[in-house]
Amino acid sequence: MSIAPPLSFAVHVPELELEPDPLPPDQIVSGSPEVSGKVLWESPDGRLVRGIWQITPGVVTDTEADELFVVVSGRATIEVEDGPVLEVGPGDAAVLRAGDRTRWTVHETLRKVYQITLE
Repeated sequence: MSIAPPLSFAVHVPELELEPDPLPPDQIVSGSPEVSGKVLWESPDGRLVRGIWQITPGVVTDTEADELFVVVSGRATIEVEDGPVLEVGPGDAAVLRAGDRTRWTVHETLRKVYQITLE
């Protein structure tokens, strides 16, 4: 569910209650990672989404959307297939490209604020 107020707004990211968002089992490589999140705003056409996302420790794979995110808490290593290995933690900003195939090793429960653009 989206907060999506018609006016400007602010939320306290570290304590915002998130909603469970189960991972497809084929994305889990090891551990028992759990994902939760909250969409804060979505464009009327659904192509631009801003929100908060969290994952507990474990290893997962994903195919990314065009995304900019900032880590609020936690740590992870993100291996981009045929690309760099990103070490991210609190205060780090990262960009993932649409179609990037990634492997996330989450060392400490990671919470991030993101903006994605969908094709």
